[in-house]
Amino acid sequence: MKIQESGQMYLESIFLMKKKNVNVRSIDIALFTGYSKPSVSRAVGLLKNARLITVSPEGYINLTVEGEKIASEMYERHTFLTDLFIKMGVAEEIASQDAGKIEHVISDTTFQALKKFASDI
Repeated sequence: MKIQESGQMYLESIFLMKKKNVNVRSIDIALFTGYSKPSVSRAVGLLKNARLITVSPEGYINLTVEGEKIASEMYERHTFLTDLFIKMGVAEEIASQDAGKIEHVISDTTFQALKKFASDI
């Protein structure tokens, strides 16, 4: 499933929060990301309609299997690219910012090739 960059970012944010806190609500996403409550509400609706998340009657958000798959892929890309850039001498904050941009546009083919290349050096 192809999902827009903003959707990927929301899924990754939910994924990261779920690693720390069992219960994630829209307000938690807004606080975590710094996005406005209306923006988060719209994104939650779109992700729910795409069957990437579920929302309980109490407002708790969970990733579906497909949503978790996308989120974990984005997280893997982000952490791998951040670590690679740091090893290349880039400051951690810049490495993380750049990885956050690249992780959404790099193809899976190129990402896999980068992982292979990095493991060979």
